[in-house]
Amino acid sequence: MLAALLTPNWTAGTTLAHLPLQHLLELPLGPIRALVLDVDRTLLPRRSIMLPPSAEQWLRQASSLMPLHLLSNNPSQRRIGRVAAQLGVPFTTAAGKPRRGALRRVVADLGLPPQQIALVGDRLFTDVLAGNRLGLYTVLVRPIDPNGAPCSHDQVQSLEIRISRWLGAMVEG
Repeated sequence: MLAALLTPNWTAGTTLAHLPLQHLLELPLGPIRALVLDVDRTLLPRRSIMLPPSAEQWLRQASSLMPLHLLSNNPSQRRIGRVAAQLGVPFTTAAGKPRRGALRRVVADLGLPPQQIALVGDRLFTDVLAGNRLGLYTVLVRPIDPNGAPCSHDQVQSLEIRISRWLGAMVEG
């Protein structure tokens, strides 16, 4: 059971900035109609408040197609709020992922069935686990560097992938 909860629906192999939106819109079981997005290392490098231009462009395109919500374990309302304000989207801080409470509220606010919502993040033990616990479509992306490219030295994601595989999860990467 834990293995299934740690297995993303899609291991993208790239950063959010290079994620093909068309894939989410053409899923065999129906299109994704809303995105819940992790912030730190998914949208922008840790401690940064400026989105890489390629990530900002991707987010603007995505927001023209469907609702977005930023969901962060980071407790800084000021920092996460500044990022959300750049995009004009709602946000939640101190989410406590993989706990489900904050994510349940976001799903309720979106008013869509969970299978029509994708949770996109860079961590298996927080983002993917939380999304899978609620039946969302989960997307694992590579952590982002200041230029929007994959971070070349991310040891945390590599360790999480190794541990998840050891537990029986089917994770590419």
